[in-house]
Amino acid sequence: MYTLDTNAVIYFAQGETKALIKLQSIFSSNDSISISTVSVAELFSVANISQSEKSAIDNILDTLYSVPLDETLARRAGMLRAEYNLKLADSIIAATTLLTNSTLVTRNIKDFKKIPNLKLLKI
Repeated sequence: MYTLDTNAVIYFAQGETKALIKLQSIFSSNDSISISTVSVAELFSVANISQSEKSAIDNILDTLYSVPLDETLARRAGMLRAEYNLKLADSIIAATTLLTNSTLVTRNIKDFKKIPNLKLLKI
C-alpha cells in the first residue's frame, strides 16, 4: 500500500524520468494507492499550471483513493506537527500514511525521516 506525496504527483505529471519509472511500477502493481486530501489542495494551488499538467493530475487522481481529513486524522497530524516541527501539510500527509499503514512515496525524504515507523520510498 502506498500514499503519494504532492511532489510525487507533480513530478509524474511533468514526465520527470525518475518519477515515471518508480510510479509506473507502483501503478502497475495490485497495491492500493492513496493520497491525502491536503495533497489534492496543494496540487491545484500550483501557480501557472499548464492545461496538460492539470489533465495529467486529474487522470492520476482518478486512479487514487483520496483519504479525507477527519477529526482522527487531524488530531494525529497535530501531534506529529507539534512533536516533529513539521509544516501543517506535511503533518497531514504523514498522518495519512501512518493511519493507512502505507509507504509514503516522496522526494522530500528529509522532511519525513524523523518520524518513527513512517515507511518512505524516494522517487
